[in-house]
Amino acid sequence: MANNSKETMNTQDTEKVKVLIIGSGPAGYTAAIYAARANLSPVLYEGLQPGGQLTTTTEVENFPGYPQGITGTEMMEDLKKQAERFGTSVRWGLATKADLSARPYKVTIDEKKVIEAEALIIATGATAKYLGLEDETKYAGGGVSACATCDGFFYRGKAVAVVGGGDTAAEEALYLAGLCSKVYLIVRRNELRASKVMQDRVFETKNIEILWEHQVKGLFGNNVVEGANLVKKKGTADEEEVKINIDGFFLAIGHTPNSDIFKEYLNTDEVGYIKTIPGTSKTNVAGVFACGDVQDKVYRQAVTAAGSGCMAAIDAERWLAENPLVK
Repeated sequence: MANNSKETMNTQDTEKVKVLIIGSGPAGYTAAIYAARANLSPVLYEGLQPGGQLTTTTEVENFPGYPQGITGTEMMEDLKKQAERFGTSVRWGLATKADLSARPYKVTIDEKKVIEAEALIIATGATAKYLGLEDETKYAGGGVSACATCDGFFYRGKAVAVVGGGDTAAEEALYLAGLCSKVYLIVRRNELRASKVMQDRVFETKNIEILWEHQVKGLFGNNVVEGANLVKKKGTADEEEVKINIDGFFLAIGHTPNSDIFKEYLNTDEVGYIKTIPGTSKTNVAGVFACGDVQDKVYRQAVTAAGSGCMAAIDAERWLAENPLVK
């Protein structure tokens, strides 16, 4: 009797699937749509942030097919419904462990349930780094953003600030300078870490003002960002408080790809972005595919994430056809 109970417990705690998709957002949901239409019966776990980073954006105006714009949350709900319509099993849960040493690949959900998958699609995204200020949460969707390309359009003709000193910060500042009347580039140090060519472009752009050796103390405004309180030369005899009036506050201090549980098996770059074979979604482990921001440190757009999700599903479908799992 005891043996039967043990067998039942193991059966409940382990599930075999053909295609497992980890992560939602444009990449995960698009992969699910294509995989489901290919009769692969995909199972998708949404992760900590169902819908991905796009749900933190108030309005999306640059995704094809929405001439009037749409909120990120609404768009992700549409994609989810479309994936479910074709048979995707969408579930809430967080992947906490992975074993990609042998097929079927094993992924543990919430440290409890083990999913054994014939093919695995990783769409876990990347998390933008924040300064850790309470005001960043307070004004989320009301002036605080981690993507100038996504949200810069809403600040045309207005004053904004970009925090950071690397290539990403320089690129964001230059992009915003083409839309905004004024761009403050808030740099913690007395030099930029950006490449020489990016530095030169920033220096040559008249409406970018660099605030050297400044740190952000907080933001202020009535429901939306109206300005920032800064500290110049913090901790020195010349320390002083500075206030700037801005309408938008952009973080450009980097992203952290959500790839930790896969790093033991998959090739990643120095930051942690999963490496894929150029022109494909294939990783160094056959049958494991990566799409979206977890493998894209260049574009990081909803439309490119969706495109790579399509690629991952097609790559997985073809690979499964060529490599059926021997029972």
